[in-house]
Amino acid sequence: MIRKLPKGKEYDVINYQLTKSSTSSGANYEEAQSAVSRPDFANKVGISLKEIRESNYWIRLIIEITEDNSDWLPLKLESFELMNISGSIYSKTSVKK
Repeated sequence: MIRKLPKGKEYDVINYQLTKSSTSSGANYEEAQSAVSRPDFANKVGISLKEIRESNYWIRLIIEITEDNSDWLPLKLESFELMNISGSIYSKTSVKK
């Protein structure tokens, strides 16, 4: 399902930022799959987690500022689930100091 935002410069910025962070999270997780060490893997998963958190922020913002936000609510839930999964992977693989 394609989710569209209203027209306007402010929405263009949000759309751009959400596109960047969501594609970056996937790319960084994919990069983690070819990590050369456990710390390298944890670092890349950590970067992916940060990008998922940013995506979640943009989704929550969209929900707050748009009138018809029902299409975005499942994405909010999915982004929370991805944060939990990535956070669990990160906490189990990162080096404890």
